[in-house]
Amino acid sequence: MDFGSIMKMKGAWDTFTKNHPKFMPFMQAVGREAMMDGTIIEVKVKSPEGKEYNTNMKITQSDLELFARLRNMV
Repeated sequence: MDFGSIMKMKGAWDTFTKNHPKFMPFMQAVGREAMMDGTIIEVKVKSPEGKEYNTNMKITQSDLELFARLRNMV
């Protein structure tokens, strides 16, 4: 990835965090306090037309290992 691409991504990330200021503190709290083997993550998405999409997943030890590897890459 070249420097220009990195700067564009940073700008997009800054805009995202400005538009959604509660998201990162939420994710950090979840990572600190709730992310463990057996945690269930539920996601609900509602389109502007009102259609809903729902799913969930149970976190496993291998998921936690993947998350740790990803954190170490950044």
